[in-house]
Amino acid sequence: MTGGKNAGRAAAMAGVWLLGVPAWAVQPAPQPNDSLPAPVEPPVADEPDTTPPVVAATGSRSAENAVRQAGDAFGTSIGREVSGLYNRDRVRGFSPVVAGNVRIDGLYFDPIVTPSSRLVRATTIRVGPSALGSPFPAPTGIVDLGLRRPGREAAASLLIGYNTWNTPTAEFDASLPLTSTLSVGVGAGLLLENGFNKTRDHSYEGAFIAQWQPSARFSLLPFINVKETPLDDHGPMSVPTGNFLPPRLPRRQFFGPWWSRGGDTEINAGLLSDWTLADGWQLRAGLFRSQRVVRGQFANVVRIASPDGTGTQRITGDPALYNGSTSGEIRLTRYFSDGPRLHQVHVTVRGRQSYRRFGGSDAVDLGIVNILTAAPDVPPPLLTFGPQQDDNVRQWTGGIAYEGRWAGIGELSVGVQKTDYSKRIGLPGAITTTAASPLLYNITAAVHVTPGLSLYGGAVTGLEESGVAPGVAANRNEALPAIQTRQIDAGLRLSLGGEMRMIAGLFQVSKPYFNLDVNNRFDVLGEVINRGFEASIAGPLTPELSLVAGASLLWPRVTGDAVARGLVGHKPVGAIGERFELSADWQPGFAPGLSLDLKLSYRSPEIATVNNLVSVPTRTLIDLGGRYRFKLAGNNAVLRVQATNLLSAQGFELRSAGAYTVLPGRVTQAYLTVDF
Repeated sequence: MTGGKNAGRAAAMAGVWLLGVPAWAVQPAPQPNDSLPAPVEPPVADEPDTTPPVVAATGSRSAENAVRQAGDAFGTSIGREVSGLYNRDRVRGFSPVVAGNVRIDGLYFDPIVTPSSRLVRATTIRVGPSALGSPFPAPTGIVDLGLRRPGREAAASLLIGYNTWNTPTAEFDASLPLTSTLSVGVGAGLLLENGFNKTRDHSYEGAFIAQWQPSARFSLLPFINVKETPLDDHGPMSVPTGNFLPPRLPRRQFFGPWWSRGGDTEINAGLLSDWTLADGWQLRAGLFRSQRVVRGQFANVVRIASPDGTGTQRITGDPALYNGSTSGEIRLTRYFSDGPRLHQVHVTVRGRQSYRRFGGSDAVDLGIVNILTAAPDVPPPLLTFGPQQDDNVRQWTGGIAYEGRWAGIGELSVGVQKTDYSKRIGLPGAITTTAASPLLYNITAAVHVTPGLSLYGGAVTGLEESGVAPGVAANRNEALPAIQTRQIDAGLRLSLGGEMRMIAGLFQVSKPYFNLDVNNRFDVLGEVINRGFEASIAGPLTPELSLVAGASLLWPRVTGDAVARGLVGHKPVGAIGERFELSADWQPGFAPGLSLDLKLSYRSPEIATVNNLVSVPTRTLIDLGGRYRFKLAGNNAVLRVQATNLLSAQGFELRSAGAYTVLPGRVTQAYLTVDF
């Protein structure tokens, strides 16, 4: 029995031993009333512990700081604070969310909408070595959502804020232990957003989460997050009809009829359970529901025929839309130790069932306009909606994986999955189907060259969603088929002394290439291969100064018949060859409570059209901010002030091929957070 307990303990420590594996991924169930899984003991190997500090659900929001709490430069968000090179919409040139590579506390989740920070305490982009230790990795990386678990003590946090675009916001989180085994958490938020193009997005939300832990071996965690948006204006997308960029668009101007607005209701709910069946055996299970009901959605498109901003405006409206998905995973893990060697065997079953109702739209042409002037004032039309399409997706995946770690030597991770995917889509009486059942695999190896240097490499395949057709496409909102993807990567992780760490690696990701064809349909045009180099340096340079710096160099290439015939360029839309980001947080010793932060981000031109003849120019953005921590009526508090796009750089945001919105200008925000 003692040996079994030591095996479980060793497996828990192994989760963070090498390359920053998340502690909760392998450790036994948390102790009663802990706000987060039980603290992890020091690593057993000669690698530094690179696990980023965790943030409690409530009572410590004033300590949120993504720069100081990031494990690398590949993407971390803590509450409202964000740092890193990648985000959930762009990793190595692709979107992990669109691909379906999202997890909640390590378990598979198919989000229609992602839960808000009322429910999620932290989001981590797991790519390269940070994905090692995940038993079933995926191409394009993984977006890992860590929940706000209610704590063993009563606590609350209140945040109120305002910005120079006249946007007030308020957030409240509270945690309350009801019994020695049950704690609950609640959250609420209000946002009256006024956007850069003078659109309005007014929303309010609530969240509830509970943690019931009758013993150290078993826990149950139900949660729900509901967000209501009663008012959401739909600003314009500018679509030039030739090979040119739109004119420099005015900011803080709403170019659209007042009636092109709508709203929606978003719901995320689920149930998580961790159960230590016996010494060395753990069962983790998660069941999740995500859905969105849209009321009044519009596509506001201005097709610009001349560089002076003259063109035609068309508003396309939709009837009520619905999108919902039920997903989850059951994973059984057997872990044991053999001297310095640690072994884990995972058996998993994942599944999802989704339904989507879309289409039936109607459009109204507003005639010739100039986007540099005031929008025409037209009365709301009487839209006549047609029959809607629907799609049903069912997918089951079974897998088995092995992870072996040898202290001071290295790590091996091997997995195989069999997935069965089917989709039915179309109008009533005109149903089409598609199906796939590939065998997927992953293999990763890491070797310790020295106590401070590790080399890693691996290959992984996946079956991923490819999203829906954008609003400017002839088949707008149409769901696209699943695609098979491949990734190989290799690199190194190096300790630079103290807690500073460097990661550098090469990667190649291959996928079918979807974009607008000559008939304006969003469809497969070939294959895209993204080859690249990425690097990260993160950690405290001195006790006062912490840095997070990242770089990505990308060499994307599109292949296929359309490229050979000259219909498609050699680079995919959205390709950015060079990205650099530096974030710094300085806490001067001569001014206790004060910290200053700076963020510099640079990116090279972004390919904007399928023919590669138009690019969004190079962009450099600077954000500057500060925090002042103090006591307010005996409670920890922080005043946060930050200016984004400090120099108010001009430019465009690319929404889809040849479709643009204006780059937001400078905005200064201030908010006060108080912990009780």
